[in-house]
Amino acid sequence: MRKTTALKGWIAALFLCFAGLSFAQFRVCTYNLTFYSGGRVSELQTALLGTFEGRSVTPDVLIVQEMTSLSSAQALRNLLNAAPGGPGDYALATFVDGPDTDSAMYYRTSRVTFVQAIIVATGGTAPNHPRNIMRYDVRPLGYSGPTATLAVYSSHMKAGTTTSDRDRRLLECERIRVNAENLGVRPFILGGDFNMQSSNEAAYQELVGSKINNNGQFFDPVKSPGTWNRNSAMRFLHSQDPVPSGVGMDDRFDQLLLSSNLLDGKGFHYLGNPNVAFSTTTWNDPNHSYRTWGNDGTSYGTSLRVAGNTMVGPTIAQALIDAAGGFSNAHLPVFLDLRVPPKVTSPSVIDFGTALSFSHRDAVVTVTHAGDVAKWGSNGLANLEFTLEASQGFQAPSGTFVVAPGSSQGRIISVDTSTPGLKTGTLLIRSNDPDQPERAVSLVALVLPFGLASGLTTID
Repeated sequence: MRKTTALKGWIAALFLCFAGLSFAQFRVCTYNLTFYSGGRVSELQTALLGTFEGRSVTPDVLIVQEMTSLSSAQALRNLLNAAPGGPGDYALATFVDGPDTDSAMYYRTSRVTFVQAIIVATGGTAPNHPRNIMRYDVRPLGYSGPTATLAVYSSHMKAGTTTSDRDRRLLECERIRVNAENLGVRPFILGGDFNMQSSNEAAYQELVGSKINNNGQFFDPVKSPGTWNRNSAMRFLHSQDPVPSGVGMDDRFDQLLLSSNLLDGKGFHYLGNPNVAFSTTTWNDPNHSYRTWGNDGTSYGTSLRVAGNTMVGPTIAQALIDAAGGFSNAHLPVFLDLRVPPKVTSPSVIDFGTALSFSHRDAVVTVTHAGDVAKWGSNGLANLEFTLEASQGFQAPSGTFVVAPGSSQGRIISVDTSTPGLKTGTLLIRSNDPDQPERAVSLVALVLPFGLASGLTTID
């Protein structure tokens, strides 16, 4: 009964987060813009920054595919920053003009630190994959540790169903996985247009399958493997094709896959339950922050529903169609939310004062979750988890303790008074704060002989 009650409470909390009026947490979005060379200004402004019933994409990190040039990438940045009511703080990461069309990455300077852009592998003619594989390293603003440094891969894989097409996708996935294997403890995301119709394809299994080295293994956070193409059970995840001139909504080409350390519910992690498959009955799945923006599940096999679209409303739905620029085989944005890691603080010194020999003397260490609630929201920050270890002469409680964002927790520390003298030591606070995984607190106490303190003993 207790487990059932706890599960219901957890689901209710998730529902309040995903159905609420704002998203303060860290949002990553991928969007294939279908041969974008500029323009589509109001359409893209509305599609990405428009609001319906309190819901908007407004990503912190936006990766896009099918950019035709640097000038087109700059044009998208400019229109994002000129959007009425938008945050106006988007920057364009280092742009690389490679073969065919290109990826680009945008980030909000008030919330994200851009670290670097890396060409994972250069694209080219067959048997190579056609386009560059890009990786963009970013951090939530105010963080610097490796487990807070997110590697964001952007990929637009070869389209088609021939053996050559599949082989070129497989090569691309092999190169992505090898690169991810060398990231160590860093979390990573792969987003883009995979052009795959089933999780059974060898290229997809290269990404998500188990190997001897699983450091680079990817996972589907909505746990929805199978055949996506023309499968009505997957209709809430379909991202192609929303335009009336296209083939209709029947493919899950656009996806976001995550590393295992983004799915453990600790530190930097996915806001959702990766052990539960995405709903087959509603787009507003309370177990997930993952969304195919605009797809309310009523457009299977046809163009995106405009009038009566329950996810985004008619204005944004029409903008998503128009943002394709008249091209068929267009795409919808796909996004998810992450909780950013916690931050720890505490007093730097704990002074027990003066104690008598063989007396009992305690002090309290107050450990505080110092994450920026104003920036990320209480639901956008991971809980602080910590343990305590005291040096010889002092004692700290064992176990792992959890502190919610914006909260503090006091723990009792004791000093050994069995021998007199000045006692000094260190209390180590080990936590999941990526910038300060070990915080040292100085301990000091003066233990007096019992007779001296009571006046029964004198010192010449």
